[in-house]
Amino acid sequence: MRISKPALMSRWAWSTALAGLVFAILFALDLRLKARAGVGTADIQAFTTAAQFRAAFWAWSPEPYALQAGFDLGFDYLLMPLYAASFFYSGIIAAEGFAPKPGRLRRVLLLAATVPLAGALCDAAENAVQLYMFFEGATDSLARAAYTLSNAKTMALTVGAILLVAAFAARVSGRRRQEAKITL
Repeated sequence: MRISKPALMSRWAWSTALAGLVFAILFALDLRLKARAGVGTADIQAFTTAAQFRAAFWAWSPEPYALQAGFDLGFDYLLMPLYAASFFYSGIIAAEGFAPKPGRLRRVLLLAATVPLAGALCDAAENAVQLYMFFEGATDSLARAAYTLSNAKTMALTVGAILLVAAFAARVSGRRRQEAKITL
């Protein structure tokens, strides 16, 4: 499949902007939940035992907090495809900017572009496990599975953030090269 450079840049800009907006909303919602209940959905990513999850779920047991926590975990599913697309397009832009010809660096950058896609899948599985524990009860094995998925997601998002920075750098250096050609 081929994509034109203007279409790539447009999709990258839209997915990045929308991912930033959805992340900001989710962050604000989670801060509100944490301020009111003492535990936010971001906090449970670091939990490794069923007892920790049960304590969080107990803190969310008063009427509005369980609904808020469930909404936050569900709203996160909207963020996943947006950041996956943004980071994937970032990898393509970085590859085009820093390795325009076939070679090892280009292959590495294009392969790295797929890592955030795997991270989004890990994020989806992590939220599914957390929601399952929320409704059916936490066990230590499920808590460890959620923690492992969370760590894999975090590593993938780190790769994605690096690709995003590289894409911005590629865009800036590309514009400078174009300006240099124009002024000559």
